[in-house]
Amino acid sequence: MTDEQAIALFLDHLAAERGAARNTLLAYGRDLHQASDWLAGGLANADAAALALLARQWAPLKRSSAARKASAVRQFLAFLLSDGHRSDDPGRDLALPQAARPLPKTLTPGDVERLFATLAEKLAEHPDDAATLRLAALVELLYGSGLRASELVALPRSAVRAGRGHMVILGKGNKERLVPISRRAEAAALAWSAHVPEASRHLFPAGRSGSASPHLTRLRLYQLIKALAAEAGIPPARISPHVLRHAFATHLLEGGADLRIVQTLLGHADIATTQIYTHVAAATLVELVNAKHPLADATRK
Repeated sequence: MTDEQAIALFLDHLAAERGAARNTLLAYGRDLHQASDWLAGGLANADAAALALLARQWAPLKRSSAARKASAVRQFLAFLLSDGHRSDDPGRDLALPQAARPLPKTLTPGDVERLFATLAEKLAEHPDDAATLRLAALVELLYGSGLRASELVALPRSAVRAGRGHMVILGKGNKERLVPISRRAEAAALAWSAHVPEASRHLFPAGRSGSASPHLTRLRLYQLIKALAAEAGIPPARISPHVLRHAFATHLLEGGADLRIVQTLLGHADIATTQIYTHVAAATLVELVNAKHPLADATRK
């Protein structure tokens, strides 16, 4: 079996058995094809010496990139063994570089207030402007519900309904989850939806040509968010749609939300992914201990 055939089988497995998203499949495919090129088409039959050669190729890369590539190769070789295409799995001995996980960018509550104050000024000046109403709906849903950029732009036109209080989101791996929606976000989305053609499949279409119109691109969403940040006096480099998602999670945790609840709201399969948001302010933690610890009351007395 050639590398090309083996990689195609593995990607089909990821899609069918794990429900991997398209972007995930593309990333695995890139890493595996690159490894195959480095081994002159010998990845599927690689031995320990070949994997050592790959490790030397990855050495100059960032730890996160090297760890991702090593993980892809290990999973690929394990799949070939389990599917009967190999009798051994040398990938078990392939060391995974320990990637230093940076803390996510986020915004302070003051930053968010400035962002929404600027948005309110724009709405006050142009209450019926479709572009402003769309921007308001996008920002309210990003920060109010913690949606991923890809989830937001692909929302169907019927996603938000008056008085329902929640949306059903199709997230990574085509997994559905229930996402609460605030009254503010609901009102903003409904005000914008009045400007969306009835025939549109999407709440945020890229054009006004009806059901065939594609949805707003993630790139355009990034541009809109960064432009609003600049108007609010927030450096555009500090903000993106994903930073608003980070802020949603961080501010919930700072407000006392349970980590498991935040995990569910964000659609994380592994709680370890959610734990990166636990970089709450030290003062909040100290206040919590002083207020809730059993010895705190005795100290006060």
